[in-house]
Amino acid sequence: MGVSVSASTAIIVAGLFFAFTAFYPVAENGFERVTDAQHDVNERALERHNTAVEIGTAELRDDSDDGDPDRLVVEVTNDGATGLVVSDTTLVVDNEYVDVADAETAVFDRGEATGTTDLWLTDETLEITVDDGDDLIDGDVADVDRVVVVTEIGVRDASVVDDTTGGDA
Repeated sequence: MGVSVSASTAIIVAGLFFAFTAFYPVAENGFERVTDAQHDVNERALERHNTAVEIGTAELRDDSDDGDPDRLVVEVTNDGATGLVVSDTTLVVDNEYVDVADAETAVFDRGEATGTTDLWLTDETLEITVDDGDDLIDGDVADVDRVVVVTEIGVRDASVVDDTTGGDA
């Protein structure tokens, strides 16, 4: 009876040892993934908190002086502490998605054009121009009433479009 009890105990201890060596890496990986995910959520929340955009103007312009607007020009200022990427920004025109990468864009720093860039830093203004002939929106540019600009992390601003039709302002 003594040998069988000792052998049984040794088998149970060995089984527990093998089970623990299999369980520990799985638990450690799971804990690490949860910790990484929480860290990513906190980073995104901080980035969202440090991002702010404001539409300065959204207006229709008439370059041909025929009384019918042929361009939509939206000027958006990066008021946050986070630099943004122009091509990752979205323009929504009357609930219609417009890929900013396909539109004419320019970034201005205190009124001076910064050249060809995809980086939109703090206190810089992004100008997005949608021409009537670009076919980026369905219908006529003159019928646009509202625009929304959304950054890559979901921060947005909306504005009603001003119909100035006063030429290239």
